[in-house]
Amino acid sequence: MWCHLALLGVNPFLKGRALFSCPNPTANSVGYNRRERSKKKTALRPSVYFFLLFLQDDLTPVKTGKRSYKVPLLSGTSAIGFMHGRSMKVADNIHHRMEREMKMKKIGLAWQIFIGLALGIIVGAVFYGNPEVETYLKPFGDIFLRLIKMIVIPIVISSLIVGVAGVGDMKSLGKIGGKTILYFEVITTVAIVLGLLAANIFQPGSGVDQSALTKTDINTYVDTANTQAHHSFVDTFVNIVPANPIQAIANGDMLAIIFFSVMFGLGIAAIGEKGLPVLNFFRGTADAMFYVTNQIMKVAPIGVFALIGITVSKFGLSSLIPLGKLVITVYGTMIFFVLVVLGIVAKLAGFSIFKLIRYLKDELILGYSTSSSETVLPRLIEKMQALGVPKAITSFVIPTGYSFNLDGSTLYQALAAIFIAQMYGIHMSIGAQITLMLVLMVTSKGIAGVPGVSFVVLLATLGSVGLPVEGLAFIAGIDRILDMMRTCVNIVGNSLATIVIARWEGIKIDKNADEKAA
Repeated sequence: MWCHLALLGVNPFLKGRALFSCPNPTANSVGYNRRERSKKKTALRPSVYFFLLFLQDDLTPVKTGKRSYKVPLLSGTSAIGFMHGRSMKVADNIHHRMEREMKMKKIGLAWQIFIGLALGIIVGAVFYGNPEVETYLKPFGDIFLRLIKMIVIPIVISSLIVGVAGVGDMKSLGKIGGKTILYFEVITTVAIVLGLLAANIFQPGSGVDQSALTKTDINTYVDTANTQAHHSFVDTFVNIVPANPIQAIANGDMLAIIFFSVMFGLGIAAIGEKGLPVLNFFRGTADAMFYVTNQIMKVAPIGVFALIGITVSKFGLSSLIPLGKLVITVYGTMIFFVLVVLGIVAKLAGFSIFKLIRYLKDELILGYSTSSSETVLPRLIEKMQALGVPKAITSFVIPTGYSFNLDGSTLYQALAAIFIAQMYGIHMSIGAQITLMLVLMVTSKGIAGVPGVSFVVLLATLGSVGLPVEGLAFIAGIDRILDMMRTCVNIVGNSLATIVIARWEGIKIDKNADEKAA
């Protein structure tokens, strides 16, 4: 890395002698000094001189008066200027103009995804009800989701092994794990309680005309729920230990993968120097997969366009009208949960929830568009590490959170259960709602890898508290719209969890770390 030094105008170190001739002919002599120039203020236009310290070779044309120079550009505050008189403003204007031009040339990922989202909505609305839309767009959406799934497990395994090997202490790792599970249980319980309160206060299911609603086939979810019916809370912990790690990787069993990676990382740390080649291999694997992630993100706008276009063409915007009160209640409650509940948690951890949301804007737009938290998992691990959270914490907390800390999903499940009870005119006492809360605390854990996890959990929960399961068929049509918001809440919740655990471990995250990382 080397530096260039470009000098324009008058050299401040040579007592006023000019290196280049000025546009004004009166000052176009090398020996022109300041006293002579001060006598001819009206004849001399203010010259600009400054030097730029920069770390790149790009040369950008800049005009000062009638002259045009090729100067290097470094965005930010790395330009150091030595100005004379009114030339300070001229130089500032040049620098800011160059920065604006560079920013205008490059459209950020967030805007690209947003444009893809908007175009997908337009195309879906125009071709609403046309089955050909899915035929043409589905391959693009499926390819994008497959690309993401392709990199998730390698990143989780390599990052977790490297992070755990760096800690190297079972006791320290156990403390992190215990604090993480405790935090997840507390925050998801708060989400369930908030969902119950919102449903009781706003009564979204009261007065809903069932004849105006369209029933959706939920047999797929019923079959999955029946499979999970024999899956007890104890089974969840038993299945954390994989009988065959390769099979767990092939099935995408995240909890089993996390357990194996933790044990493997501890083994590498225990054997000392013998384990360095293996550690370097996984470190290189993690770096390579993060590079692949950034390349895949370049096609994210196309994937978002396809996925949202299919959704809108299938269900249309009119499907929201009969259940508009439910949609507004769910969205409003989740926004309140993020800004107030998670906002307070972030404040206690010494960070701002608004800065975190701004920092994760690309991932939130992508997650909202695809309705999949998995699509942003690799980027979340990478970005939270860039924020200053240790690798051992990010690589453990975020993947574990996908099974134990689905704040948006648990909040929605509580609210949807009360909605169905209200729609059928079933009164639920405080005792019945407490039972519902306890059941959700158990059933919502450990099955994040199941397709349509929220529906599966609701099907497993409704029967146990005496609510009609067929009520889910009425809201299945708008579940994709609700799932988009659930995904965003899950992303923010798991990202904030890494900051909380890091702070709990005595690691302070700089309040301005988001600006430095960005």
